[in-house]
Amino acid sequence: MLAFSVAGLVVGLAVGVTGVGGGSLMTPLLILLFGFAPSAAVGTDLLYAAGTKGFGTWLHGRQQTVDWRVVGLMAAGSLPAAIATIVWLHFVGLHPWVEHLMTITLCVAIIATAVLTLVRKRLMARFGSGIGSDNDSGLPDRLLHWREPITVFGGVVLGVLVTLSSVGAGVLGTTMLLLLYPRRAAIRIVGTDIAHAVPLTLVAGLGHLSLGTTDLPVLGFLLLGSLPGIYLGTRLGSRLPDGLLRPIISVLLLLIGSSMLIDSARSLLGS
Repeated sequence: MLAFSVAGLVVGLAVGVTGVGGGSLMTPLLILLFGFAPSAAVGTDLLYAAGTKGFGTWLHGRQQTVDWRVVGLMAAGSLPAAIATIVWLHFVGLHPWVEHLMTITLCVAIIATAVLTLVRKRLMARFGSGIGSDNDSGLPDRLLHWREPITVFGGVVLGVLVTLSSVGAGVLGTTMLLLLYPRRAAIRIVGTDIAHAVPLTLVAGLGHLSLGTTDLPVLGFLLLGSLPGIYLGTRLGSRLPDGLLRPIISVLLLLIGSSMLIDSARSLLGS
């Protein structure tokens, strides 16, 4: 069990230093290194994410860097979508083809996360350069009119994606908010995304718990290592070369996601 705490520490450090979502690192780690089934890795990681992001939400809430109205819009789409996905998993059962579907979804989400992580600084500079106001003049009038329904629909997509893969609530959610709310300060974008991820990962995680796909003892050891890891990584973040570490992690995610996708496709075609 010590190995799980070490894994949590390593992932926590990476998250703290680079800001890369823990799910994109922890879930494939549980599958590739510890031999977890995709459903078990996803279920365990979801509650792991709820625990780690809950602390981040508390900090952002104290700093008043959470737009709770936007959190509500996203949750209006993501929570029903997560519940519907869990109901569907209960209905169809965890057959091998469902495990393959979860693996493929995970791989696509990891690859998307890697690509967006590479361009994150450019996106933040281009769309997250607000001066702290909520002036939304950066959007065309037509898009501004449809922004709230698009936010809810984006929540639906995230709800399904996160429930099937445990990946997407971080980088993908942040990217959506950057595009839809270009004049919001970057810190509010990050705080809002983290706050939304907590109820989403909690609902999806509890759903997986009802499916029997969550390893609670492993979850405890992961949190035991990751929480101090995130704290240390955050402290070290300003001293380490983020410009070097972020591309390295992105390339690693691309290799992991692509390799798992190819292996899953071969296994699916051969079955």
